[in-house]
Amino acid sequence: MTSKASPILLKARGPLLELWLNRPEQRNAMTPQMALDILACFEAIRDDPTVRVVVMRGAGGTFCAGADLKALAAAGQAGGSADALKTSNRQFAHMLQTVNAAPQAVIAVVEGYAMGGGFGLACVSDITLAHADAIFAMTEVTRGIVPAAISPFVVARIGLTAARRFAVSGARLTGTQARECGLAHACAADAAALDQAVTAAVSAILKCAPQAVAATKQLMLRAAGPTPLPQLLDEAAGAFADAVLGAEGREGTRAFVEKRAPSWVVEVE
Repeated sequence: MTSKASPILLKARGPLLELWLNRPEQRNAMTPQMALDILACFEAIRDDPTVRVVVMRGAGGTFCAGADLKALAAAGQAGGSADALKTSNRQFAHMLQTVNAAPQAVIAVVEGYAMGGGFGLACVSDITLAHADAIFAMTEVTRGIVPAAISPFVVARIGLTAARRFAVSGARLTGTQARECGLAHACAADAAALDQAVTAAVSAILKCAPQAVAATKQLMLRAAGPTPLPQLLDEAAGAFADAVLGAEGREGTRAFVEKRAPSWVVEVE
């Protein structure tokens, strides 16, 4: 676990890494340092085979209330540097891109608010679990700001039509509504049920082969991009052959024949 003064807290439990946004007094509002710390975490584990699942949560009962508007207001009133603001926003976008492409499975657990950048983090997670009463919103335009870095990821997650609606109106969604539009994958009625959903999701992922998970994520992300279909299918066929002939494929198929669990299946207490 990192220092309590840090904008994020990390807790490793075997193959599970919990990443807690840690500015509870500010409802975990995003700062440049928090974004850099999240980026550093995901860069550090990119090639670490011992980490198979990352669960992102917010300390103090809320996920992330978006950007730290007090800091932005101070920059605006003081005539802040456009170059500095552009660099900071681009760093945040790089963090989102890195989380989105992480070889590990990433779960976002949304309680309280997921505004602005928190909305973006929910969109780059493989699985987003929400409290039914959580509030999701792209509130930037209500403050005269543009949802710059998160927009491509929101469009990829929920489609252009829904993204445009939420982006231009700042409309608020409950956890239930977020599930209905595909932003969240499941919602829970209370904190205990939410924790149970997290445990179930982690357990399911830890029954899957980690290299196969990473390769599958890479293929799906490319499928959502501009790669021509014939090229994508050629790459997919190559990935399939590599997986079948690789260590995980040999172990997984042998385990099926022998009616036992594959070697990568673990339980986290």
